[in-house]
Amino acid sequence: MKHQRIILLFAFIFMGMPAWAADDNLVSAELMNDIGYGAIVAILILFIVVMLLILRTFKVLTKIMLKQQGITEDQVENVIKAEKKPKNETWIKLLSLRPMSEEKDLLMEHEYDGIQELNNPTPAWFMYLFYGTIIFAIGYLLNYHVFHTGQLQYEEYRTEIAKADIAQKAFLSKSANRVDETNVKLVNDPVVLASGQVIFKKNCSPCHGEHAQGVVGPNLTDDYWLHGGKINDIFKTIKYGVPAKGMPTWEKLLSPKQIADVANYIKSLHGTNPAGPKEPQGVKETDDKLALN
Repeated sequence: MKHQRIILLFAFIFMGMPAWAADDNLVSAELMNDIGYGAIVAILILFIVVMLLILRTFKVLTKIMLKQQGITEDQVENVIKAEKKPKNETWIKLLSLRPMSEEKDLLMEHEYDGIQELNNPTPAWFMYLFYGTIIFAIGYLLNYHVFHTGQLQYEEYRTEIAKADIAQKAFLSKSANRVDETNVKLVNDPVVLASGQVIFKKNCSPCHGEHAQGVVGPNLTDDYWLHGGKINDIFKTIKYGVPAKGMPTWEKLLSPKQIADVANYIKSLHGTNPAGPKEPQGVKETDDKLALN
């Protein structure tokens, strides 16, 4: 009856778990995990108990069957005891030792202060392990210090650092190309401005002049802007162009990072007053208005 009650209790718990899980307000996910782990442990314990009960049942059935064949209970116990091996026999074989019954044959002739020594041989497994460490040490020495096919810890560290730098550059390049007119930032990084200058002179100077003083296109160094003078506006104008006025779309020819570099370079030219500037065009935007971006 006791075992039946335990089984019924576990069955009730497992059948109730789906109902608990259906209401998120009653049981949290963390509590459900704890209940699940507890259920797994309980099932394992229950499985062990059942296996022990089955083993006990087999023993009882074996005794009953032997009694039916005319074998007494004492004879059954004697057979079981005879088949049992000493507990330490397996341990002695595993360690390749000699049993205590042979201790007299193992005594060595010399003694000191009444203390004698047994001549127990070193276990074979220990010797194999010892020779294995020697072979490993030789291989390690040849690999890392003679042929240098393997990397020592400092070389491995430098290799990992180099890989991390490459991964960082790849990540930053991908991050830089996620920029658009909604999140572009105004920066004064010399590297960014130098990159923007190269792109500007190659692609923009024919229309805006080498110093952005304006030729066919407007002057980009004064306070007047046709399509907005904020960094977001300049990025958008470069990206989509102004086809109606002859300015091409650059989003297919330049990456988002390159467009951002050019936009920042153009912003850096404000107030440079180059020679031969084109007359102002568009709406005047003061520095204060531009700084609102």
